[in-house]
Amino acid sequence: MLLIGLAGLELQPRERGWLAAPGIAGAILFARNYADRGQLMALVESIREAGGEQLLVAVDQEGGPVQRFRDGFTRLPALARIGAVYARDPENAVRLAEEHAWVMASELRACGVDFSFAPVVDLARGSAAIGPRAFHDDPAIAGELAQAYVRGMHLGGMAAVLKHFPGHGSVAADTHKAQAIDPRPLEVIRAVDMHPFAEAIEAHAEAVMMAHVIYPDVDAQPAGYSRVWIQDILRGELGFSGVVISDDISMAAAGAAGGVRARVQSHLAAGCDLVLACFPDVVEEAIAALPPRSDEAMERLAPLRGAIGATWAGLLDNPQRDRFIARIGALDEPEENA
Repeated sequence: MLLIGLAGLELQPRERGWLAAPGIAGAILFARNYADRGQLMALVESIREAGGEQLLVAVDQEGGPVQRFRDGFTRLPALARIGAVYARDPENAVRLAEEHAWVMASELRACGVDFSFAPVVDLARGSAAIGPRAFHDDPAIAGELAQAYVRGMHLGGMAAVLKHFPGHGSVAADTHKAQAIDPRPLEVIRAVDMHPFAEAIEAHAEAVMMAHVIYPDVDAQPAGYSRVWIQDILRGELGFSGVVISDDISMAAAGAAGGVRARVQSHLAAGCDLVLACFPDVVEEAIAALPPRSDEAMERLAPLRGAIGATWAGLLDNPQRDRFIARIGALDEPEENA
């Protein structure tokens, strides 16, 4: 199945055709697709009118540097801000992770968006791609905060997507721009980077996104193209039975498999349930690479559908939301005022 990117604020005629094509699971939205909440809700409605009510709508709404919808939504601090609180007040940091997640999830659900690709469960260990998007450099702390974040998303009516398995945080290179290789042995990756993923999976996260990173001690292919990582380790060792998602096939590090067709098919062959084609210029070729439609494949994605959420008016009338927003907003204030 394929999750596709769209060009702008309204559906174009060719995009309506894409959304109705067999094998399309829905759309991933970006800042280019957002003007205000009213426009967003109209776009979400038109997506489902074009392809059916079963289509998923997703976004990256992590907070900090990666928040696609800003005006009209709560400004979400980077997850590293929550990690910083942990050193002086672990219990408060856990509460903040839950509250941050609830605010993010409940606002998106009020606008009809099913899920955000969150939380980042990578470690904060110097990756150019990750930076402040990660909670912490300590695997145990990152795992505890990830569990809390998953709980908060669930309370907000949203599935959780852990990324980027088995861990991108210890790899300096940015996979958006270049190939990334992590030469460490599997034993180290398993004990360190995989630890927060295992913790968050125990919290019943519904999905895992694979990293476009090569771990040559395990496989010569990036993790998203690797049956060893997906079938043997993620599903076999960690017992994960949920949805496995590729990272964007347009990223530079995805080129290890070849062109667009090869990238789609290699992800599916390795065991990915959902492949991301985030840029419209690759969508037609990606659709052409899909196998015949499978109702079973679409049904596997059902856990990603959002639960019935509050309306925006309902959120505004919720004093709990006001408290949560005040607390997470204080994370971006100077230390002496926090």
